[in-house]
Amino acid sequence: MSVLTVQNISHGFGDRAIFQDVSFRLLKGEHVGLIGANGEGKSTFLNIVTGKLTPDEGKVIWSNRVKVGYLDQHTILTPGKTIREVLRDAFKYLFELEEEMLQIGDRMAEADEAELEKLLEDMGDIQNTLESSGFYMIDAKVEEVGNGLGLGAIGFDREVQDLSGGQRTKVLLAKLLLEKPTILLLDEPTNYLDVEHIDWLTRFLQDYENSFVLISHDIEFLNKVVNIIYHVENKELTRYVGNYNDFMRLYEIKKEQQINAFNRQQQEIAKLEDFIARNKARVATRGMANSRQKRLDKIELIEKPREKAKPTFFFKEARTPGRFIFTTKDLVIGYDGPLTKPLNISLERGQKIAIVGCNGLGKSTLLKTLLGFIPSYDGKVEHGDYVIPGYFEQESNYDNDRSALEELWSEFPTFTQFEVRQALALAGLGNDRITSKMKVLSGGEQAKVRLSKLMQRECNVLILDEPTNHLDVEAKEELKKALKDFKGTVLFVCHEPEFYQDWITDVWNVENWSNKII
Repeated sequence: MSVLTVQNISHGFGDRAIFQDVSFRLLKGEHVGLIGANGEGKSTFLNIVTGKLTPDEGKVIWSNRVKVGYLDQHTILTPGKTIREVLRDAFKYLFELEEEMLQIGDRMAEADEAELEKLLEDMGDIQNTLESSGFYMIDAKVEEVGNGLGLGAIGFDREVQDLSGGQRTKVLLAKLLLEKPTILLLDEPTNYLDVEHIDWLTRFLQDYENSFVLISHDIEFLNKVVNIIYHVENKELTRYVGNYNDFMRLYEIKKEQQINAFNRQQQEIAKLEDFIARNKARVATRGMANSRQKRLDKIELIEKPREKAKPTFFFKEARTPGRFIFTTKDLVIGYDGPLTKPLNISLERGQKIAIVGCNGLGKSTLLKTLLGFIPSYDGKVEHGDYVIPGYFEQESNYDNDRSALEELWSEFPTFTQFEVRQALALAGLGNDRITSKMKVLSGGEQAKVRLSKLMQRECNVLILDEPTNHLDVEAKEELKKALKDFKGTVLFVCHEPEFYQDWITDVWNVENWSNKII
């Protein structure tokens, strides 16, 4: 049974086509991975099926009485509410039923016998619904899911306006999972989750009885939770049965078949053209040449598989710094209160260190404090000699009206237009994306613009905050290679062990430094 059917969708932005005559179906109980390179239109597709975007052509058909839950990372949380209150909102309809039951109780005092019987029946129905829905276990459910995603470490009584972008995403995801919709639509849910909480989400989705569509570039995660892959490429959407590894095996076979078919056709066309050129002028063979020409005209051309622009990351190295990049003396990080115990740590020249640990414990705050962007809560940071840092920030401005070209040019005004275009192309952005506004680029494309800016500066220490978030598989591999090849020092926050475990020199786990009970 199909719970969602998409028929012959075409859509574009300006003169750029995103989808062309695309169809899709989601069957009951299917766990679908929606994959593709950055900028191919995965998030756009989810916006179309949820009605946030109207396609230029085609239609979207949902089955009756389907409850859809969509993790939209741009959803605004109501200021003044705590995390616990937001999560309890997932059961709003049950609280409304409880209120209705209380009102029925008030009306019973003045009801006649006939009305009383009807009210008692209504109250019984509501009571059964509340009990079967686990209404009296709501707080336990809230804490179970919240702790599974690391919200307990942040604090359930923390107000949502004080949360970082990553923490807000975790709250939205927890609320969505508590709602238990018929269909889950998840756009990169593992971003901002550490390993422990990705494992929890993996188990949750493996046991999820209903359907879901998941956008992710995390191969290990996809392999564990999906049984169908839809691949977005060159304005098309292709269905594969199996997980990501199954898709890759079938995709490589398909691509090889396409290349072979293209090459065979090109050889046939060359033979026909050669025969026509040699025989069309001779009276005796003109008829055969005309016959070959008709055959040539009827050939339906096979397109050669197009290679996507691949990023090439390379970080320029500045002069060699002193032995120590920085040392701390009883450093405590925090804003309104301390997040850590006093830290006496140092980063030495040439080290490559991954910072890990639950969200909300201060990983981003630690980076900003070490760089001097925010003051320490207590203690101090001492920088070594000749330290020239390059910083990649986790979040960007989603309302940025500048084009990618203008964004880079504004920081490097002496560059020629050719140099700016070349720098962005090296990061894997095509001509149509270079002139697009930053706010319409995908999260991965925005990250590539920020990485492109970082590559233009000479530095001897790279400070990176979740650099793999939103990046597609190829971009992650290229970034990994560039960081391995970089001769300087690297300090970065990351939740993907498979990205860093074979090239770093050490791991710093902030959970060992935190004041909070994990």
